[in-house]
Amino acid sequence: MRPPTPPATLERLQPTLVLATLSAAFGSAFQYGYNIAVVNTPHQVFKSFYNETYFERHGTFMDEKVLLLLWSCTVSMFPLGGLLGSLVVGLLVDRCGRKGTLLINNIFAILPAILMGVSKVAQAFELIIFSRVLVGVCAGISYSALPMYLGELAPKNLRGTLGTMTEVFVITGIFLAQVFSLQAVLGNPTGWPVLLALTGVPALIQLLSLPFFPESPRYTLIQRGDEETARQALGRLRGRAADVEAEMEDMRAEEREERAAGRLSVLNLFTFRALRWQLITILVLMAGQQLSGINAINYYADTIYISAGVEPAHSQYITVGAGIVNMVMTIISAVTVERLGRRPLLLAGYGICGSACLVLTLALLFQVWRSTVPELSYLGVICILTYIAGHSIGPSPVPSVVRMEIFLQSSRPAALTVDGAVHWLTNFIVGLVFPSVQEAIGAYSFLVFAGLCLLTAVYTYVVIPETKGRTFVEINHIFAKRNGVEIPEIKEEVTGVGPHIPSVPAKETAL
Repeated sequence: MRPPTPPATLERLQPTLVLATLSAAFGSAFQYGYNIAVVNTPHQVFKSFYNETYFERHGTFMDEKVLLLLWSCTVSMFPLGGLLGSLVVGLLVDRCGRKGTLLINNIFAILPAILMGVSKVAQAFELIIFSRVLVGVCAGISYSALPMYLGELAPKNLRGTLGTMTEVFVITGIFLAQVFSLQAVLGNPTGWPVLLALTGVPALIQLLSLPFFPESPRYTLIQRGDEETARQALGRLRGRAADVEAEMEDMRAEEREERAAGRLSVLNLFTFRALRWQLITILVLMAGQQLSGINAINYYADTIYISAGVEPAHSQYITVGAGIVNMVMTIISAVTVERLGRRPLLLAGYGICGSACLVLTLALLFQVWRSTVPELSYLGVICILTYIAGHSIGPSPVPSVVRMEIFLQSSRPAALTVDGAVHWLTNFIVGLVFPSVQEAIGAYSFLVFAGLCLLTAVYTYVVIPETKGRTFVEINHIFAKRNGVEIPEIKEEVTGVGPHIPSVPAKETAL
């Protein structure tokens, strides 16, 4: 059996790897976070623009219900675009490569940045709504392509660290959007076109910098069959002292195992018994992540703060404070996930979120039933900050780790497509429906989120095993028992390549 991988050292973290990670993550994951939060704080400014434009055209202002519906569409077009992007990412990464997909994806950030930047001059709020679809496509593609690219660039002992960069840059995007959206910065009637157009800057930086870094060596070797280019890429990423040939042999062995297992399509994934509970798990985790209410708070935080009794002028600063909490707790989660494990972080996170939603419901109800009490507004803000801290510990970052661990290489692309589609579809539903639900049932809307937190936590406790410190083989065997299938034990190869991953015969994958 091969010796364990030594701990990561600074010597292994080569400048090429660091810069490639920064270029890829800043130009991709940042778009997701920025465009989630950018429409939150200045929502009244945007609604005024919609109303003024409508008045210029028709000589009358919009009905309040029409304006609310139009604004809900503006918010929800982003996750709808994300859903569309998630459906094409599998095809793109196979045909264009990981890096090539990220470069092509910049079109869906630069074009909408231009359209949103000129929407005020053109007196066309439709440009904003259409552009939200395009930046959503950008985020949908990068949500799956970026982790794949970073995971294949990184050495094994740094793969977890680089894997967390996706979530770190999503949170960075959210935080900067919250800062730029302040009324004193760009969240005002004159600055909002620049605020929306800024989404094109990271894309432009990536477009100019990423071509100088290598394509994924694994993609280059296994899917292109270009050994020399893959070897050169590894040399740049690992440094001169690294054993490049050993890693090349690892990738060749991985290619042999992948051919033996066969590749699963999305349809195969839904009909293949040996992956039944893995599929249900990613459906529950990704739906639970979104339906537990995090993006309702991201999209409509200021509205929620005002409902809790906070002065409108102060709510924008609380939003920035929430961004700081989000960033700090995400970094803590990234540092502790290998020490505490996946299950404890998920269970603790959903427990905190559900409890915060229950207390927030009571705070909002008392705010409605009684005269305004300052202490209750403080309690509402504390509940939201607590909720964000809980979500940042587990439900936000941990599913991205688990989804990569519970599938073998041959089924991972199809699983990632399903995973992304569920993520964006539920995101879209929350963004579209939440304002109307809040209008209809008020504070009780957070009881729905509390219930969904409870259901996801129960599923996690009963079904999802702890994957910390376990190999893909061991995790596969745990799920095999739950799926009611047997996987034959396969002995290690004497070549030193390592344990052969149990594979499914190609003829069975067509079921």
